[in-house]
Amino acid sequence: MRNYDFTPFSRSAIGFDRLFELLNAQSHDSAENFPPYDIVRTGEDTFRISLAVAGFSPSDITVTAQQNLLTVAGRKAEASRSEDYVYQGISSKAFERRFNLADYVEVDSAGFENGLLQINLARKVPEAMKPRRVEIVSAKDQAQSRQRLGDVNAA
Repeated sequence: MRNYDFTPFSRSAIGFDRLFELLNAQSHDSAENFPPYDIVRTGEDTFRISLAVAGFSPSDITVTAQQNLLTVAGRKAEASRSEDYVYQGISSKAFERRFNLADYVEVDSAGFENGLLQINLARKVPEAMKPRRVEIVSAKDQAQSRQRLGDVNAA
């Protein structure tokens, strides 16, 4: 459990306090690593999280998406066991795995196949939030534009 000092970065990075707090929090959460997972970038703004949930059925798993948080929880239904296990290597313990999502990242879909839970994510930035190019106008053009506006308002 190591804590990193991000003070030098926070001096020049405005508004990233939450990011630095999340990085420090992630280092403490490494003790619980079930179920194993992969995160894959499938496109410029799309991602896929794959969780290995062997032994669980889709009805045993819940996927909850909130603002900036994705929670995957699994709990096996209590069933009367008629089998007498000599060794049980496939885990059936309950789990809850949380993923912090960036702004505007939404869950597109979730699927279950061959013991893997696949969750597809997409970053959907609203048009108003996307960068746009601002044209630079010379002082002469600005003065002419103001003069035309004044002529229109006077008329």
